Amino acid sequence: MTSIAELSAAVKIRRGDMGLTQAALAKLSGLSRATVNQVETGSIKDLSLTRASRLLEVLGLAVTVAAPRTRVGQPATARTPAIVLAARTAGVSYRTPMSADALRDVLLNGEVPPQILPHVRAMLEEASPALLAAVVEQLHLEDSAERAQVWRTMRDLAHQLQCSRVWWR
Repeated sequence: MTSIAELSAAVKIRRGDMGLTQAALAKLSGLSRATVNQVETGSIKDLSLTRASRLLEVLGLAVTVAAPRTRVGQPATARTPAIVLAARTAGVSYRTPMSADALRDVLLNGEVPPQILPHVRAMLEEASPALLAAVVEQLHLEDSAERAQVWRTMRDLAHQLQCSRVWWR
């Protein structure tokens, strides 16, 4: 189980990485700024799973209950990498898809080739916070990218591409 201290640290770090104020996070999650502050400081007395889930969902985080460990020799479930899912999300409306490698390059260097500009805009507008957070985590683990820098790149691209999503403003 996750402790309040772990939850507090995760919320504060992710909010900072995403460039959100406590007030903006509160508005997006439907909670008060005071509640967000109490979560981040660990001073909250009672936080329901519903309120915690609303807060964490905006940040692309979740409270999970882990299943018992599988026995040795049982196959692990294969998961599609987040960057592949995000590239698919971005290309669903276009004849020519955007590759995961092209998206990786964009998010690591901040430069968008003209032929995939609409794809990147679509991804920033339509991908869920959880998927974007998983992409950030994947780039951190596989490319040693700083999480805050990847979020900053996404925000900068969203501004350049005039995305209307609330948290990019």
